Amino acid sequence: MIYLLSPTAYDGVHSLPMIDFESTVDSIDLSHIDILLFTSKQAVTVADQISPVWKNYPCIAVGSATKEKIEALGGTVIYMPQNFYGQELAQDLVEHFRDQRVLYLRPQKVAFDMRASIDTKLAFSEQIIYRTICKRYTKQDKPPQNSVIIFTSPSTITCFVDNFGWDESYTAVVIGETTQKSLPKPCKYVISEQPLITSCIKKAKEITENSDI
Repeated sequence: MIYLLSPTAYDGVHSLPMIDFESTVDSIDLSHIDILLFTSKQAVTVADQISPVWKNYPCIAVGSATKEKIEALGGTVIYMPQNFYGQELAQDLVEHFRDQRVLYLRPQKVAFDMRASIDTKLAFSEQIIYRTICKRYTKQDKPPQNSVIIFTSPSTITCFVDNFGWDESYTAVVIGETTQKSLPKPCKYVISEQPLITSCIKKAKEITENSDI
């Protein structure tokens, strides 16, 4: 049994979404900026709900799903970093956009403090536009033993454990190293070869196919 905890359902796996999103602001301050930075498709969706004016600005998209959402809503992507996480992403932004004023539209809670890493090397600012909240489930919804659980963010781990605890028979598939660091211990896990949900699903299916369960 493979369970995907992303808000978006995919064919071939059980959908058990763990998180919802809600806006925390009524407007976005787009004064004195040149470029928008999005690190998730949820941020793009929320920005569009708040104000369509964001589409007037070129965008940096972290991840293919983010890029697709920006373009689907009518925005323009001018750059997609090769490095998706942490310090490497911060260095990438400094290298390519040193002379630009970048606004990061972000969730309330993030796994990495990008602003602290960029420091004064870049005209970089942030605005929190949404927060993540946990969905609530009953114990009857808990995945059975030996399930493979796909985690797509640290928040999905937090909300899953809050709802169900952790069973050591589970195997976790995580979308990247940042998410892996939030896993409960002890925990059997593998990291997806690419930071994509489709890659996570492929890895989860490989695990079930090679299992004796």
